Amino acid sequence: MNGHSRWMARTLAVAAAGVTVGLLSTSASAQDIRNDVQDLRQDRRDVRQDTRDIRSDRRDIGSDTRDIRGDRRDLREDRRDLRDAYKSGDPQAVKNTRQDLRSDRRDLRGDLKDRRQDVRDLRGDKRDRRQDVRDVRQDRRDLHRDVAARRTK
Repeated sequence: MNGHSRWMARTLAVAAAGVTVGLLSTSASAQDIRNDVQDLRQDRRDVRQDTRDIRSDRRDIGSDTRDIRGDRRDLREDRRDLRDAYKSGDPQAVKNTRQDLRSDRRDLRGDLKDRRQDVRDLRGDKRDRRQDVRDVRQDRRDLHRDVAARRTK
């Protein structure tokens, strides 16, 4: 009988602890609601910042694309100038034109690299924005749940 009562007392203690934890976790305090509102505001700010970053990245990509077009145009002109320099037979003109051609190729590679990086940044910013939008939705759900729990309390 003594073993049976100890077992019963332990069972009741565990059940009481479970009920207490369950009741405490369902009731939302004013602090929980305040925290949910702050989280929601911060996530909205993050979404706006990510949107600004996306616009900036798109502008950068457009600028890099214009630079690439200009570099390709310069390369065509340099190739034409190199052909003319070969026809003229002037070694100094050939040397200078080759140097211009090398410089323009280097500029083109740099602009292509910049555009690739801007495209990566754009993808990352879009990913961040999607996650922040999900966070806003979750914060709204949390806030509504906490407010409803507070009202029923």
